[in-house]
Amino acid sequence: MNERIWTAGLVVIGDEILSGRTQDKNVAQLAVWLNVQGIRLAEVRVVPDVQARIVAAVDALRTGYDYCFTTGGIGPTHDDITVDAIAAALGVPVVIHPQARAMMARYYETRGGLTEARLRMARVPQGAELIPNRMSGAPGIRIANLFILAGVPHITAGMLDALTGTLEGGRPVVGTTIGCWVAESEIADLLAAVERAHAGVAIGSYPFFREGRTGANFVVRATDQAVVDTCVDDLTGQLEAMGRPVIAGGI
Repeated sequence: MNERIWTAGLVVIGDEILSGRTQDKNVAQLAVWLNVQGIRLAEVRVVPDVQARIVAAVDALRTGYDYCFTTGGIGPTHDDITVDAIAAALGVPVVIHPQARAMMARYYETRGGLTEARLRMARVPQGAELIPNRMSGAPGIRIANLFILAGVPHITAGMLDALTGTLEGGRPVVGTTIGCWVAESEIADLLAAVERAHAGVAIGSYPFFREGRTGANFVVRATDQAVVDTCVDDLTGQLEAMGRPVIAGGI
């Protein structure tokens, strides 16, 4: 019987990402965290601060995968419209979450008080739960299979910590890397044949040009380290039989 593979999509929200003013770090951070939970990040979309575009992306990913995450657009300013967009996607109103309001009031008690702008960060789609945020006052939001996270990477990390172990998933993917001074195009057929010969394995090929030479690193991934090891041994043997020495751990 085939093993159940759990998947997630990510919507990265913000004009600042698309303009290049801010470099996104959350894709890699979320992908690594999800893998530990036994969930694979299957798709990422980057969208502007436009409600219709956010709604379309969220609708596609929340229905296409087991989980949908969003990052960005939950701050106190007028262009932070993620909550409104997700509420629209779900067909529910936006409400002030009483627990979030209390948390914000406590956090800002010695920081100038809870202004109207700051109160925006207590708004949630009706029916949502909160994701604790130990880094700052504003919580993340969880509703159905949607997880609405901050855009600032260290705050996102804290929210992911709070979610650790709370999502249903499968087995984490493990991987082993080997490197070889060979042109990827020369061994494309070999890579495909080895991958086909080992059920449950995926081989990623990452070519590079270095020191005046062409090479590639190969990452063998599966949910079982023994399966990975067997595939790596096979691939290594076939490359070395071609006179191509293999470097364990990659080049």
